[in-house]
Amino acid sequence: MRHDAMKAALLLCAALLLPAAPAAAGEVRAAVAANFTSAAQEIARAFEAASGHRVILSFGATGQLFTQITQGAPFDVFLAADRTRPARAVDEGYAVAGTQRTYATGRLVLYSREPGVVTGPESLRQGRLDRIAIANPLTAPYGAAAVEAMEALGVMEAVKDRIVQGTSITQTYQFVATGNAAAGFVALSQVAGVEGGSRWLVPAELHAPIAQDAVLLSGAADPGAARAFLDFLVAPEGRAIVARYGYD
Repeated sequence: MRHDAMKAALLLCAALLLPAAPAAAGEVRAAVAANFTSAAQEIARAFEAASGHRVILSFGATGQLFTQITQGAPFDVFLAADRTRPARAVDEGYAVAGTQRTYATGRLVLYSREPGVVTGPESLRQGRLDRIAIANPLTAPYGAAAVEAMEALGVMEAVKDRIVQGTSITQTYQFVATGNAAAGFVALSQVAGVEGGSRWLVPAELHAPIAQDAVLLSGAADPGAARAFLDFLVAPEGRAIVARYGYD
C-alpha cells in the first residue's frame, strides 16, 4: 500500500512538472468593412504573432458583407462600418448575442489628389468640382455620412448631378486617386498616410457618428479563436493600431 501511494505521488509530481501543451492554432475568417482595410491587415499580423492563430480577411462594403453573411458566407467575425448591421445580425440569428462591440469610430474627409482643390465646405459650393465621389449610401456607411453632410451644408441639390458612386469606400478612393473624380468623400484612415493633395476633415456634427461595431457570427468554425480576435481588437495593442489610422 505504502509503495503504491508513493508511486502515485511521484506520477502526480511528474505530471505537474510537464510543460503545458500549446493550444492548437486556429483560423479566423473575418468579413471587414473596406474602410478598415489597412488597419485590419496590421491588426491581423499582430494578432497572429501574439496568438499563433491565422486570420483570413475579406473586404467589402458593409451592406454587401451583411448580405453575404445572410446567404451563408463562411465568416467567423463581422467588422462592420456601422452599428446597425451587427445588431441586425444578432436579431436575425446570424451573430451571437452579447458579443457586439465598438472597435473604432471613423471620420469623413473630402479629399482631392490635387493641392488647393479642397479648401473647406466652400469647395462644394463653388462649382469647381466636376465629379464628386462618394460610396454607395445604401450599402456603405461612409457614403450615407457623406450625403448627410452635404444635406446639412445645404449643397446637395447643387452637386447631385456631379456625384459618382463607388461600390465601396475603397472604389471611391480609387476614383479620386486616379483622377476620375476631382474630389471625393473618403475615410480619414485612407488618407492618413498620404502626403500631398488637399483635404477637409468634415466636422463630426454634420453627420451621425460613424461607429464601427464587430460581432461574433453564429456559424464560427472556431469560436475560441474568433473571440480571441475580437478581444484583441479592443485590447490596448489593437486600439493603438486603430488610433494610428485616424480612428477615434
